[in-house]
Amino acid sequence: MSRRGSCQCGGFTATVAAEPAIVVMCHCTWCQRRSGVPLTVNAYFKEGDVKLAGDFRTFDRQAPEGRQLHNYFCPMCGTTLGWRADLRPGLFGIAAGCFTDKSLPVATVSIWEDEMHAWVNLPGGMQHFPRARPG
Repeated sequence: MSRRGSCQCGGFTATVAAEPAIVVMCHCTWCQRRSGVPLTVNAYFKEGDVKLAGDFRTFDRQAPEGRQLHNYFCPMCGTTLGWRADLRPGLFGIAAGCFTDKSLPVATVSIWEDEMHAWVNLPGGMQHFPRARPG
């Protein structure tokens, strides 16, 4: 299995050589600001299965409890393709919308529901967490 994700202009890509470890729906205000939408769907892969190519920059920010989050984005079109979080060492998150392959597994976890918009209706069968999913 191999999937390729890219930014809007195609100058920054991520190729993954495995299925995601987990697919998560996130409602935090940080993801809302990063993406411009009220919720995001994010696929997390083992870092060793992700190959980045092209020009990119990083934006590092404080995350809850003193941890860091490192966003990887295209300097040309601005797309945030992926990120690494101190909370999840060894994993690299990629925005599901950056994949043109629509066979990505469905999100099974919903996080940061404390910040979820009141009108959002979630599909059944998901695990629910008011904030981040525990370790």
